[in-house]
Amino acid sequence: MCLGIPGQIVEITDIQKKLAIVNVAGVKRQVNIACIVDEQHSPEACLGDWVLVHVGFAMNRINEAEAAETLKLLEEIAAMS
Repeated sequence: MCLGIPGQIVEITDIQKKLAIVNVAGVKRQVNIACIVDEQHSPEACLGDWVLVHVGFAMNRINEAEAAETLKLLEEIAAMS
């Protein structure tokens, strides 16, 4: 089973290598955005996007409402532990 954590792209750090900084619940991490970049969506256009992050890669874009709901559920699960 894979778990993607929602985060927002807050900075593009290397266009050539397709690297960006993602804010995940207040923690900023560098991730690879190659999986979400294509001819219609350049690395620069990813700034501000909400994405699901898995093992250092932004796997796909999601909307802000989906991100908020997922983060809330993850917080609830963590509180149960």
